[in-house]
Amino acid sequence: MEPLDPDLPGRLATLRQEHRDLDVAIARLQADIAMDEMAVKRMKKRKLQLKDCIARMESALIPDEPA
Repeated sequence: MEPLDPDLPGRLATLRQEHRDLDVAIARLQADIAMDEMAVKRMKKRKLQLKDCIARMESALIPDEPA
């Protein structure tokens, strides 16, 4: 089993916060009548990337169980 990166929980918390911030920003832009569709698309793409990265990091925090 590989040793866990001691920075992993901190990085994970940072990514989760960025994910939440993007969620708020996207909602704000979508509520605006003159929204910038490209900006919303970029934010949604980044949010999805963050979600995938968070899932990988959370998986790395769970120790492997012997078969």
